Order: sequence, then structure tokens, then C-alpha cells
Amino acid sequence: MTVLPRIDPMLATPGRLPPLSSDGRYAYEVKQDGQRVIVYLPGDGTVGLRSRSGADITPAYPELGGLGGVLGGRPMVLDGEIVALDDAGRSDFERLQARMGLAGSPAKAARMARTVPAHLMFFDIVFLDGSSLVRAPYTERREALESLGLVGPHWSVPAAITGHGAQALETTRGAGLEGLIAKRLTSRYQPGVRSRSWIKIRLVRTVDVIVGGWVPGHGHLAGLPGALLMGRRDEDGSLRYVGSVGTGWSDTERVTLAGLLDAASVDTCPFTEPPPVTGARWALPRLVGEVRYTTRTRAGRLRHPSWHRLRPDLAPDDTN
Repeated sequence: MTVLPRIDPMLATPGRLPPLSSDGRYAYEVKQDGQRVIVYLPGDGTVGLRSRSGADITPAYPELGGLGGVLGGRPMVLDGEIVALDDAGRSDFERLQARMGLAGSPAKAARMARTVPAHLMFFDIVFLDGSSLVRAPYTERREALESLGLVGPHWSVPAAITGHGAQALETTRGAGLEGLIAKRLTSRYQPGVRSRSWIKIRLVRTVDVIVGGWVPGHGHLAGLPGALLMGRRDEDGSLRYVGSVGTGWSDTERVTLAGLLDAASVDTCPFTEPPPVTGARWALPRLVGEVRYTTRTRAGRLRHPSWHRLRPDLAPDDTN
């Protein structure tokens, strides 16, 4: 049996559409809203799934076990995203959250697979038949991926188009999708690198933040967070305050956040400079969330932030 290399996923850099003069040098893929995964198929019928952090999440998605038997004995390592689809066939991270974190509960994962089935979207291949493909250009890797015929009840290879980025972005906007990933056709696969060869183009402004504290709510929100205090890591590793967010979550999410914050409660402010708020309570800076916002102030604060989702798949170091 071939020993497969461990691969860290290549990451995209946030940005804008390439200029029209460079449009034909990129392939465009729909940005999926799910859990990044590296898939290991050693060729013996088994499947291994590892998250962006490297954690083994195979038991959390039993419906993906069938992958091991559809490609014969060909050993390979693939890159993709696990999603949960809504009724319109769009990835829905809120639905997927019910499936995440179940690697230690196989029985519960099996039950959830029947009600919230996972779907694996493949978009790259980095090892095949004993050979590494990380130095091959995107076009060759994509051709190899498409040749595998990965179409099944719980997996597929979404389309990629070369050029026509502006039209592709408008199509995703009309479909209510998050945006595009633009990939330079000549780009090599750079494990663990946030590369400028891949550009993440979002239709809304979002940012991953670290929760360093909260302000308790009042009235019917007593005992629950009224607002979260957000931070971003500076280059020296310090946590810089970027604002507070108090909207965007459901009652269920607020209760979930309350429990997480209570478990992470500390007496010391984790921010480099204490936020200008009264009644703040502090938390270990380990909880990551994604926030929508309009613009940033000159001081780097987020204007009109709205909570989008908890990111249990990200560690604080992944937010840079």
C-alpha cells in the first residue's frame, strides 16, 4: 500500500477580480461555504478526512466512506470542501454546523447523516498513483481531477470556467452565492501557504475575528451576551480590538455563545488596549467567528458589523 504524504491545504488571498487584461489567465470556481478537507485515499478501500487544522474528522461523515470503493486501487490525495446543501442546492454553513464536531460521536454522526447529509465538493488533486502533483500547474491538476469521474450521491466536482470572471461573479450574485475563487492557470499547489495565485472574491465584506470578551445583556437578555468584543491579531501576535457586534445571531446561537464564553471566562483583558466599553467581561481568545461589515474606520474598527456565524473549524492563528 502506498504511503500518502500529509498535505496542508493551500489558501486563497482575499481580493478583487483580476483586471480584464489578465482575465483569461484565471479559472473561476464558486466559493463554497463549508468545511475545508484534505481527502486521503490510500487505495485499499479506506478513506481519511482531515480538516484544515489537520484533525482527523473521518468519523463525523460516514456517508463519505463510499469514496474508498469507487476509484479502484489508485492511491491519491484530494482537496475539497464538505458542505450541507439547502433546498436550492446551495451550500449552507448553518446546516453544516449540526454535522461538525461529531468525530468523537460516530453513532450521533450516523443519525445526523440521515437528516443533514454532507456533500463533498472536490476542486484539486495533489497526489496520484505514487506521484506528487504539487509542482504541476493548475490546468494539469484540474484535468487529472476531472478524469477521475467523481460523481456520486455525496460527492462531485463543481465546474470551473476559464476567463469571463465578471460574468461569473454576476451569476453567483444572482444565485445568492458568496462569491468566487480565481485561480491562476499556471499556479502550483503551495501546501499551507496563503497564496496570491488564488484570489478569494467575496460579494459581501466579511472577516474572521477572535472573541476576547463580551458585554452582558439586560432585561430578557440577562445572563446572555448582549455584544461580543472582537479582535484581530497583529503581526507581533498581540490582539487588537476592532469593535463590538450585537446583531446577527438567533436566540439559539446566543445561548450557544453564552455557554462557550462562560467556559472561556478569565479575569484579564486579552486585548493590547482595553476596549472603550463599560461592564465588559473577558474571555480566553480562542473563539473564532465570521462577521459581516460595511467598511473600516481609520483606526481599523469595523463599521456596522453583524454576526454571520461561529467558526469552530478555525483556530485563532487561522484568522490572519
